[in-house]
Amino acid sequence: MKRYFLIFALFIFAASTFAQTPAVIKLGFVDSEIILKQLPEAIKAQGELDALIQKWNAQLDSMGQTFQEAYSNYQKQAATMKEAQKNEIQQKLVAQQQSVEEFRRSKFAQGTGEIYQKQEELLKPVKDKVLKTIETVAKEEGMQFVFDKTEQAAILLYADSAYEITYKVLDKLKRGK
Repeated sequence: MKRYFLIFALFIFAASTFAQTPAVIKLGFVDSEIILKQLPEAIKAQGELDALIQKWNAQLDSMGQTFQEAYSNYQKQAATMKEAQKNEIQQKLVAQQQSVEEFRRSKFAQGTGEIYQKQEELLKPVKDKVLKTIETVAKEEGMQFVFDKTEQAAILLYADSAYEITYKVLDKLKRGK
C-alpha cells in the first residue's frame, strides 16, 4: 500500500511540476534485485558473505550442541551430586550459555553484528558502482529522476540537482513564511 501511495505522490509531483514548467519530466526505474543477482561483483560478494554466514552458523551450532550435551549430562547426574558441585556446574552452564548468546549477538545482531559490517564492506563498492552507472545512464537518457522498484517501496536513486529545493524550503522556514 505504501508503495502505491509513493508512486501516486510521485505522479502528482510530476504533474504539478509539468504544469509549472513547459519541460517534460522524464522518470526511470531499475530493479536493483535483478542487477545484484546478475552482476559478477555482487555475486562474488554475496558468495563470500554466504560462506561467512555458513561458517559462523556451524560454529554456533557446535557451541549449542556442546552446551546441550553438558546440560544433559548435568541433568542425568544432578541427583547424585553434592550441592557445592551442582552450584559449580550450574555456574559453568550459565557461563557457557552466555558465551553462545554473546557469539550470536556479536555475529548476527541486527545492524551491529559482524555480518552486517562485513556485508557493508563487501557490497559498498558494488553499490557505489551501480549508483554511478545509474547516474550515467540517467543523464544519457535525459532523465531527471530514477527510482529503485523494490517489493517494499520505490526508493529515489538519482535526482537531477536542478530540481533540488532543500535550501529554498529551509530559507522559507527560517524566515517564518
